[in-house]
Formats: sequence, structure tokens, C-alpha cells
Amino acid sequence: MKVNLKKSCFLLAASTLAAFSSLCAHSEITPVITDQAPVAIGPYSQAIKAGSYLFISGQIAIDPATGKLSGETIEEQTIQVLHNLEAILAAEGLTFKNVVKSEVYLQNLGDFQAMNAIYAQSFSYAVRPARATVEVSKLPLSAMVEISCIAYIPNSSEK
Repeated sequence: MKVNLKKSCFLLAASTLAAFSSLCAHSEITPVITDQAPVAIGPYSQAIKAGSYLFISGQIAIDPATGKLSGETIEEQTIQVLHNLEAILAAEGLTFKNVVKSEVYLQNLGDFQAMNAIYAQSFSYAVRPARATVEVSKLPLSAMVEISCIAYIPNSSEK
């Protein structure tokens, strides 16, 4: 039996795309909004729930009660950022234990050690999320740190 590899690959790719498209068509994509975290300061959502994942937008140290940047030090700002992330996770019944990926943006990479010490307190589980940390030239409102994350939403049988 002669197999046309090119045709087989095309058919496999087409069937995979069709299955993925079908899955996406049946998965709702909805915004997640809580008054326990700062309102978005631009054209984006606090978080988006898509299928089994929650994508949380980058949070800076805005106090949701005042709408103003909170904290003078990297430690204080990191604590506020983590409170904001925790509030968004809680709005969906999740915790830091559900986070599978985070991204940390620092205005000064020299603040890494201090930020990391605070971060480690919130992510002290056996399985910690994958993470990227980068230095950026500037953050909104001249914040020192911004953190975004992706959390896994277990189905009812996994809870």
C-alpha cells in the first residue's frame, strides 16, 4: 500500500483544525469583573475566562478602594499587585494554587530579589507556576512592578 505523506499530513492537520474549531465554538469566552480589584484603566478586561483557563491582565499596584497607585517600595507594590490578582482569582473561586503561568514586569531588574521574596510567599505550593520575569523601560503610572497570570479552572470532578 502506497501512502501519500503530503496528503496524509494535510488531512491530519485539517481534522485537527476542525476539532479545535469545534471546541472553541462551544467554549464561552467571558469577561471576569470584580470590584475587589482595580477597574481596567484601558480597553481591556480585568480577566477573560476561556474554556478551562482564566487569563488575568497585568496588574499594577492600584488600590481598588482609591483607584491610585499604592506603595512606595517594591515590596509594598508587589503585595498590592498580588492582592489584586488574588481578588480576581477569588471572583472565579480560584486561588494562587490554580495559577499555571505568570509574567512579571519590573521597571528595575535590581528589584528582582525583593519582589521574588514577596512573590514566593503567595506561590508556596509544591507545584509552582511557570514564570517569566523581564525588565521594562516603563510601566503604567510609573509602577515598579506588573504581574499577569493564567490560571487553570478545574472542572467539578477535579475539585
